[in-house]
Amino acid sequence: MTTESLRWFKSSYSENGGACVEVATNLATAHGTVPVRDSKNAGGPTLTIAATAFTAFLAGVRAGDLGTA
Repeated sequence: MTTESLRWFKSSYSENGGACVEVATNLATAHGTVPVRDSKNAGGPTLTIAATAFTAFLAGVRAGDLGTA
């Protein structure tokens, strides 16, 4: 992916129950990607999402357009 260090973080709304995802937004500007991983498995697979898609996802969450399960 890149030689830059990923700076992972969880949402401030995240509880310590372990069912969280972490994102590393520090690559968004330079590389146009946002890596996402399961916080319970830090050494596991990472999804790499286009920064534009991640921004659209966040906008949908904030607007309440995604509904609830």
